[in-house]
Amino acid sequence: MVHSDLSSISHESMHIDFSHKPDTNAKESKTEYNSDTDKDIEQNVSEDNLARALSARQIQMIAIAGVIGTGLFLGTGKSLATGGPAALLICYVIMGIIVYMTMISLGEMATYMPVAGSFCTYASRFVDDSFGFSLTWNYWFNDAVSTASDLTALQLVFAYWNDFPAWIISLIFWVFLLVINFIHVRVYGEVEYWLALLKVVTIVIFFIMSIICNAGVNETHEYIGFVYWNLGDAPFVNGFKGFASVFVTASFAYGGTESIGVTAGETRNPSRIMPKVVRTVFWRIVIFYILTVFLIGITVPYTYPNLSNKSTTTSPFTIVFQRVGTKAAGSFITAVIMTSVISAGNHALFAGTRLLYTLGCQGYAPRFFSKITKKSKIPYVALLSTWFVSGLCFGSSFIGAGNLWNWLQNLVGVSNQISWVSIGLTSIRFRKGIEAQGKTHLLKYKNWTYPYGPWFVVIATSVIILIQGWSAFAPWDISSFFSYYIELAVFPLLYLGWKIWKRSSVVKYHEMDLETDRYIDTEEDLAEIEAEKNWNKKEKTWNIFKSFFI
Repeated sequence: MVHSDLSSISHESMHIDFSHKPDTNAKESKTEYNSDTDKDIEQNVSEDNLARALSARQIQMIAIAGVIGTGLFLGTGKSLATGGPAALLICYVIMGIIVYMTMISLGEMATYMPVAGSFCTYASRFVDDSFGFSLTWNYWFNDAVSTASDLTALQLVFAYWNDFPAWIISLIFWVFLLVINFIHVRVYGEVEYWLALLKVVTIVIFFIMSIICNAGVNETHEYIGFVYWNLGDAPFVNGFKGFASVFVTASFAYGGTESIGVTAGETRNPSRIMPKVVRTVFWRIVIFYILTVFLIGITVPYTYPNLSNKSTTTSPFTIVFQRVGTKAAGSFITAVIMTSVISAGNHALFAGTRLLYTLGCQGYAPRFFSKITKKSKIPYVALLSTWFVSGLCFGSSFIGAGNLWNWLQNLVGVSNQISWVSIGLTSIRFRKGIEAQGKTHLLKYKNWTYPYGPWFVVIATSVIILIQGWSAFAPWDISSFFSYYIELAVFPLLYLGWKIWKRSSVVKYHEMDLETDRYIDTEEDLAEIEAEKNWNKKEKTWNIFKSFFI
C-alpha cells in the first residue's frame, strides 16, 4: 500500500479514499507548504488513486519494446544519410549510456515512491515546486506532441499504399487510441504487450536478414563487411555538423524510456517489479538500439537514394529485406511500422493522461483534471483533454506530413533531453534528502552509479542540447533553429512564472516529504517476494518465462 500523510482529506468528486492509517513517522518528514489554508493543502494530495492492475508480464514487455517506434524504424535512415555510419553508432551509444543511467536514477525513486506523476512529482517534492510545475507541463506537452507525432507518422507510413486518404487514417487511429485508454488500464497493458512482442520479433528477424545480407546474400552476391564505412565521406558525413545532428533523432528514438516510471503508479507490487524493469533497460538499449544501428551502418550505404526521406520505402529495415530478395518486404515492414506507431502513440497518450491527472492533483492545473471513473479508475477528464490536444496532428494535412513530423521529432527529442537532465538533478537531491533524514535503509533499490551517474547525465545531456542544433546555423535556418531551441525558452519561462506567482523556494533536505505516497509492501507483496526467493532453479526459469509470455 502507499503511505499518505493526508489521510483525513477526501474529495468526493475525485473518488479518493484515504482511509488507511498514516505512518507514525510521517510528521517528521512532512513538507511544510507555503500556506496553511485548507485549499493549499488540498492541492497536494496523494496520487495513488489509480488502479494497480498492470501485471509483471505487461510491464516487462512494455519496458523492453513498448516505446520503440518511428524514431528507430523511420528516423535512422535520415541519421545515416546526414551523419554517416560511425556518427550513427557513436551517438546512439552515448545516448544509450545517458538513458541507462537516467533509468537507474529513476528506478531508485520509483521503487521508493511509485506514483503516476513519476519524476515530475519527485521534482516538486525534492527540488522546488516551480521546477515540478514546469517539468510536468513540459512532459505533458511532450506526450501530447508525441501522440500527434505518431499519428502524423501514420500518414507517412500509409503513403506506401496510395489508395488511403491520410487524414482518414489518422482519424480512425485517433479514435482507436481513445477507446483503448478509456476501457481499463488492463486493456491498455494487454494491447501494449502484444504490439511490443511483435516489435521484438520483427527486430530479431531484421538481425538475421542483416547478417545474411552482409554475408553475401544480396543483389550483388558479394560479401559486404565494412565496405560502406569506407565509402565516400564515410564513416563520418558532413563533419561535426552531421555528427551533432544525429543526437536529437537518437533522443527521439530513445524517448519514452523514462515514461515507464509513470506506469509505476498502476503496477502491482512495484517494489519487486520496478527494479526488474530497470535491469531490462540495459539489454534493451544494447540489443534493440545499438546492435540495430550497427547492422544498419554496415548493411545500408549512406548514399542510398532518398535515404533521408522519412518513409517506409526508404526505411533501412525495408532496404535490408529487399536486398536479400524478399519481394513482400515493403508491405511487411509497413504493417510492422504501423503497429509500432500505434503502440508508441498509445503509450504516449497513456503517459500524458497520467501527467495531466497529476497536474490536477498537485494544483498545477484545474482540479477537474484529477477526476477519475468510479469502477475502472481512469482519469477521464485528463484523457479526453490530452487526446483532444493530440488531435492537432490533423493540421499536418495542410502543412505537409513530412515537414511537420521533422518539427515534432525535434521538439520531442529536446523535451526528452530536458526530462533526463531534470531526473538527474532530482535524483541527486533525493539521495541527499534520504541521507539527511536517516532513511537510506528504506531504499529497496539503490542507484549504484550515485553520485557520478546522475551528474554525468546532467552535464553530458546539457552539452548535447546546446550543440545538436549546429546544422541550423550554417546555413542559417530559422525553422530548424526554433525546432531545436524553443524548448529552452519555454521551460525557464514556466519555471519563473510559477515561482513569481507562488513564491516557492528550493526544498530543504530536512523538509522533504519522503513519506507521502511511499510504498509499503502489503502481505500479498511480501508473500510474492518470499516465494520468489524460495524458487529452485527450474521453477525460477519457468516462472521468468511465464511472467513474460503467459
